[in-house]
This record gives sequence, C-alpha cells and structure tokens, in this order.
Amino acid sequence: MKTAEIKRRYLAHFEANGHAVVPSAPLPAISDPNLLFVNAGMVQFVPYFLGQQTPPYRRAVSVQKCIRTPDIDEVGKTSRHGTFFQMNGNFSFGDYFKDGAIPLAWDLVTKPVDQGGFGLDPERIWPTVYLDDDEAFQIWRSVGVPAERIVRRGKADNFWSMGIPGPCGPCSELFYDRGPEYGREGGPAVDEDRYMEFWNLVFMQFERGPGTGKEDYPILGELPAKNIDTGMGLERIASIMQGVDNLYEIDEVRPILDRAAELTGKRYGARSGHVASESHPDDIRLRVIADHVRTALMLIGDGVTPSNEGRGYVLRRIMRRAIRAVRLLGYQDRALPELLPVARDCMSPSYPELAAEFGRISQYAYAEEDAFLATLRAGTTILDTAIAETKSSGQAAISGDKAFQLHDTYGFPIDLTLEIAAEQGLQVDAEGFRRLMADQRSRAKADAQARKTGHTDVSAYRSVLDGGGPVEFTGYTELNRESRVRALLAGGAEVGAAVEGDTVELVLDTTPFYAEGGGQQPDQGLITVGGGQLEVFDVQQPVPGLIVHRAKVVRGEVRAGETGYAEIDVSRRRAISRSHTATHLVHQTMRNFLGESATQAGSLNAPGRLRFDFNTPTGVAPSVLHDVEQQVNEVLLADLEVHAFITTQEEARRIGAMALFGEKYGERVRVVEVGDYARELCGGTHVARSAQLGLVKILSEASVGSGVRRIEALVGMDAFGFLAREHLLVSRLAELFRVPGDQVADRVEQTVTQLRDAEKELEKLRAQLVLGGAAALAAQAKDVRGVAYVGTEAPEGAAGNDVRTLAQEIRGRIDPARPAVVAVAARSGGKASLVVAVNPAARGRGLTAKDLVKAAFSGRGGGSDDLAQGGGLPAAEAPNLLLTVEKAIAEA
Repeated sequence: MKTAEIKRRYLAHFEANGHAVVPSAPLPAISDPNLLFVNAGMVQFVPYFLGQQTPPYRRAVSVQKCIRTPDIDEVGKTSRHGTFFQMNGNFSFGDYFKDGAIPLAWDLVTKPVDQGGFGLDPERIWPTVYLDDDEAFQIWRSVGVPAERIVRRGKADNFWSMGIPGPCGPCSELFYDRGPEYGREGGPAVDEDRYMEFWNLVFMQFERGPGTGKEDYPILGELPAKNIDTGMGLERIASIMQGVDNLYEIDEVRPILDRAAELTGKRYGARSGHVASESHPDDIRLRVIADHVRTALMLIGDGVTPSNEGRGYVLRRIMRRAIRAVRLLGYQDRALPELLPVARDCMSPSYPELAAEFGRISQYAYAEEDAFLATLRAGTTILDTAIAETKSSGQAAISGDKAFQLHDTYGFPIDLTLEIAAEQGLQVDAEGFRRLMADQRSRAKADAQARKTGHTDVSAYRSVLDGGGPVEFTGYTELNRESRVRALLAGGAEVGAAVEGDTVELVLDTTPFYAEGGGQQPDQGLITVGGGQLEVFDVQQPVPGLIVHRAKVVRGEVRAGETGYAEIDVSRRRAISRSHTATHLVHQTMRNFLGESATQAGSLNAPGRLRFDFNTPTGVAPSVLHDVEQQVNEVLLADLEVHAFITTQEEARRIGAMALFGEKYGERVRVVEVGDYARELCGGTHVARSAQLGLVKILSEASVGSGVRRIEALVGMDAFGFLAREHLLVSRLAELFRVPGDQVADRVEQTVTQLRDAEKELEKLRAQLVLGGAAALAAQAKDVRGVAYVGTEAPEGAAGNDVRTLAQEIRGRIDPARPAVVAVAARSGGKASLVVAVNPAARGRGLTAKDLVKAAFSGRGGGSDDLAQGGGLPAAEAPNLLLTVEKAIAEA
C-alpha cells in the first residue's frame, strides 16, 4: 500500500469517527519561539493541551510534517532514523479517553484492507502499557489482545511529559512483530529491532508541578479534563505495510536512493547480499542523500530558504551534506537537478503543492548547489593543504585560524571542515574558530556604529543633545539658511574652536543638510562661520534627534557659539532626490507586476543612480524588467505631482501607504505620494513632479541573497549618458560585423556559438591525444610482484575527466585474468593529482584503488575500490606519486 494511501485511510478513519481533519502546520515552527521546526504532531495543538486557548473542536486528526535536527550527523548510520518524517495523530480535548483511543487504534490497524483498514495481522501486534496502568491493560484485553502480548514497561518507555510543568501521563505503544529473521522472540522488551514501534497513544491524565529538574516535577494529581495525543510514524507503518526492511525502502524514499545509486554507480546493499548495511560507507551515504534531498524539498516547499542563520542554516547544512555525499561517491556534476524531481514525484501524491510550486523550489535548490560547488572548488584545496600540513607537523588538530580563513575567505562552512577533518582522523580547534568569529562580529558592530558616531563616545553626543534639544531639519523646504554653531567635537570631546586643516564634527541649531538614512545618502556642501569655512563631506544622526555634520576646515578659524551660514550642494541634492523618487516608482511598479510580496528589502539613493533590493522567490524575467522600466517612464511622462504630508499610522494604513509598520515609526508618520500611482512612508527628499526625473534606465537584476533580488538603475542625465555610450558601442559593433545595428546581438551570439563549438572540438582532440597511447602503455606494463603496473603522466593540463578515462582505458586493455593497477598522474594549475584504477583480479589480491591513493597522499583522497583519486600536492610531486603507488604494490 502506497504511503499516500496509508495517509488517506488514516484521515478517513478518524474523520468517520467524528474528528476534524486539520491540515499539517508548516515545518517552520513560527508560533513557538523555542522550536526551529515542528517536531511532533502535537505541536500545533499545544495551546489547547495547556489550556491557553479553547480548541474549536473536541476531536482532531492530522498528518503532520516533522523535522528533528539534533542528530543530523547520525542520519544514514541506521536504516530507521531520518531528518524528515510524517506523524499521523489523533487528538481528543476532554472528549474520549483510553476507552475511546484504544479501540479506535485497534480497529484501524486490524480492519481488512477492503473495508478501509490497514489489514495488519492482529496476532503480530504487541501493545505496551505503563507499569500500573491496569485500565489500559484491561481495554486491550477487551479488544481481543491476549494478556501474554500486552507488555508492562516503566517510566523511561511508557510515561510521557513535555519536560516542563504541565500535562503528563502514561503511554501505550503498538509494536509489530517483523518475524524471527529480525531478532529474538519475547516481545518489544526483548528486541526492538524485531518488534518495531509504530504508534504511541499518550493519555494526558495527570499534571506535573514545578520542580528542580525534568525527573523531579511532582505529580500534583489527575486533570479534570483528560486529553488524548497519539502519534503514528507514517514512515514506520509504511515500511511494515509495504513489507520492506527499513524506512529507506518505502515508496516515498527508495526512488531517490535508487537514483542516487544510479548516478554514482553504486548499489545499495551490494556488499551484504543486497541487504543494506548499517555500517558500510556506501550504504550510509546513499541514505544521507535520500533523506536530505527529501528534507530539503519539504523545507523549501514550506518557505525556508538557504541562509547562514536559523532555519535557513539548517537547510543549507542539510543540502550541502547531501551534495557532498554524492561527490564522495564519485559523481562530480550537479546532482540536485537529477534528484530533486524524483523527490517531488515521491511526495507530491501527498502534497500536491510541491508539484505546483516546483519551479520556485528548484530555483532555490539548484542555486544553492551551484554556490556550494564553487565554495568546494575554492575551499577543498586549501583544506587538503591544511590537513597535510597538520599531519606532517605531527599535530592532532587543524588550527582555529585556518578554519576561520576557510570560512571567512572561501565561504567554507565550519561544520564541513569538522566533518572532513574527522574523516582524516583530525580534530579542529573549534574554540579558536568561535573566538575569531566573535571578534569579527564585534568589529563589524563597531564599524557599523562608527559610521554613525565617527568613533566618538556616544555620551558626548548625548551631552550636546541634552544641552540644546533636537536639531531641526529644514531641508524639505530650503537649501540654505543661517544657524548658530551649537557645538564642535573632535577626538570624542567638545572643543571651542577649529582651524584650517582640522576635521571636526559640527552641530547646528537648525540645518538644511539631510543626514544619511532610509537608503538616502547624506547631503554635502559648505558652512561659513565668521572668517572660516568648512567643507561638509558627511552628515549623520548618531543619536536620535541630533544631526552631526562631519567637515574639514578649508579656510580660517571656526568657533562654537558663532552664527554660521549653511548651504548644501544643490546639484547633488537634486540628483539624489531624483533617485529617491525613482526608487518609490520602481518599488510600486515591481509590486504591480510581481504581487504584493515583492516588498522592499533595502535601497541606496545616490546621485544619478539607485539600488533597490526586494523580496521575491524567483528571478525577474527580462521581459518583466522591460515592462517595469517602460511603465516607470510612462509615469515620468505623466508629470505627476509629488506630495508629502504628515499623518497618523492608522490613517497611513487606511490609505494604503507602503511600509513596515510598527516600532520603526512613531505615531505620526510622513507619507510621500506620486500622484495616485505610489504612496509610501518616507523621511527622504524628493522632486516636485515626476517629469523632473527625466529618464530611468534599469541596468541589471540579480540575486543578493536567499529570496532577495537587486535592481540597479540610472536616473536623469546619468541614464541619458549611459544610453549615448550604448549607442556608440552598438554602432562600433555594427561597423565591425558589417550588419545593421538591430542585427548586432544575433551576430555576436552566432560568433560566440562558433567559438564554443571550436572549443569543444579542441577538447575532443585533446582527449584523443590523451587516450591515443593507451594501448602502447598497456603493452608496456611493468610486473610488480605478479601485478601488471602502469604508472604514467597525462599530458600537461589534461582535464580531470580525461585523466580518469585514460586510467580506465589502459586498465581495460590489460588481460582481465592478470592483476592490474594503473596510476595516472597529472599536472594542472601548479598542482599534481593522481587517478588509480584497479581491476577485479588485483582486488582479489587485496589491492584497492582507494588504499593506493591514500598511500600516495598520506591518508587523503577518495573514491571506490576500483577507481579513486587524490590531489593538492605541488606539481613537481607527480613522479613521486607514481613511485609511491608502485612501492605500495610491492609491499602489499
């Protein structure tokens, strides 16, 4: 019976018995700050169990998607544990209790298939009950289970609580006897491999009070309203009903595993009579791949995207472990495009939304794999060198600064460094790594604060603010004005005067200078005080209400308390204002085309250009960008009035102003409107009418993070200048290719295609050159203690695939009855690599490719018994690698 059908029957059974069918909650545990992911069927019902909310139903049933992450590193080492699983659950909130839950469970699992049940043999089901739970024992007897198959067990096995004060109670679990081939007779207390648990019925009849520890919470007494919480492992019941050995062989997982085995040329369970091994490395990695690919599909389907923190980091780690496992098994190309569609086909019968949204899901997944493969290419070589240096120096751990360099410079995740190092028998100075990470974060925070404070003690700013109150900004309506110099600061303290050449911070009572904020760059300009003049290069607001001008005295002397004249750089201000208004228009237009989810995630408004970051799960098609650009420029042609006004948050919401409402804004907010086209909360400066922007030209659109895209655009004369340069470029290309301007793109594309075809032909010729001597090399094989040995170097710069092919080609030309080992060294990019191929006759002599490579690389390298490879040593070491392999054969 397919897993989706088991799920359907489960829901139908309880719905027919008065239960409300409740959809699975999303995997991210949004409502529980203590959980990253939903890890049990009861999670979405906890407020009802704790009495915090009144349930809208007395009985409920669900099939909940779950993820448990504490043991990610253990996934695959057994055939019964995984990261993602599904929990069937039925729940009663003060309605039925043991006398209802037990018969409902027994009826479903033993009812014949043609009557809607699971059709399990009742003679093979063993219930367990808590030691003194006579009530549950007698109910099991009443449904027909003989006393000898009802097992009483202690608190560790059959008493449940949340580990905090609150509801708790005895459990009754159901086990299925898989038969004598799986273990000893005697029931679940004797052998839980033979007797597999598949359902747990929790009877919440007691209340625990506060105590000193989980085991010390005292039982306060029985609850007046008793609740039922049951959990049936969908994967486990599926393995029983499908007659397979383990969770990795059910219909929702085995196709992924089989595809991974096909890609890597492995065979699941091939070394133990086609029964998967709990310890063989190939079987363990294949299980990791199947579990993690399915988990990634479900997480991205529920809105999680790869990132460096929280849920996104867990997803990233799961995906990268799967990708690396595929590569360790010998498959070097992109794996997720081959595996993720298989996972989709496995899971979409139960979750149709996975098929409907696969475009979005796959885009995130494939982009993450591409990014990780680039990281691997850069980082693995560095890590290999670090491992070799650590071993050669006799140390047991890779230094924390090396691990930090891998993470900080190459983006190589620390968990992967730990994992690869462990495979090589080394540790990592994780404490040193964490210390360096903490130092970096502290510096980053300090630098961010310095941008606002200029390294000045904030208390100095607060003193100035307390002494004169907030600085009034008048720049919305004027570009210059007289104002008193309230304070001068230098070196973190107030000073009375500054002279030519000094760099100071200046505070005015009122100012037309805009302080950087809301994505808008600060104003620049001049401030004249008495006989002195300052050139303002930055304006910040280090503490709310205080505007600080950073300036250099370019003439004379400036004193605090004097009256000055402030005038901003008008051209710069107008260019920035055009960019800011253009950003509002791009924001609104993107929402028009992509929907309201395309919300602003950041912006930069600089003279003549803008950068706009927005949230979206997918890239924006070029045709959409063209339409966005055209609509924005149509708004410019309409010459709409740009109007700003102050209102309440409530009124701003009512009129549809865009913003992230909340603590970021006060009760009174400033709204900027561009006609009836765009309306947004904003404290920045803007043009008076949309036509003043002149032109908006979108340059690019690209990803800047998980689910965040960036648009770069030019505004005004910068946009006109860009188009003029583009016109000159197209004209020059048209002249070179001797075609009209509108045919330049086609001619360039044609030329690029021809060049690529030529490169492919060259690659074929190089491959033929590499393989051309295979027959002669095979004929010249050296006899090393009865083993035909060929050790040779590939031509300089030969591609990795060609080197592997050459090794296999030479091996194939040696008499298969004769033990043979072929070692091919290669030099590329200043590094030496080695590929070793071994035939079955040599493996029968105890020689394996993997061991020979490790002998050449001091324990490093990877692959299978018949084909393995290693690399990372200086190119000059290539001949020595071949000699080392020959020596290892001679000593075997």
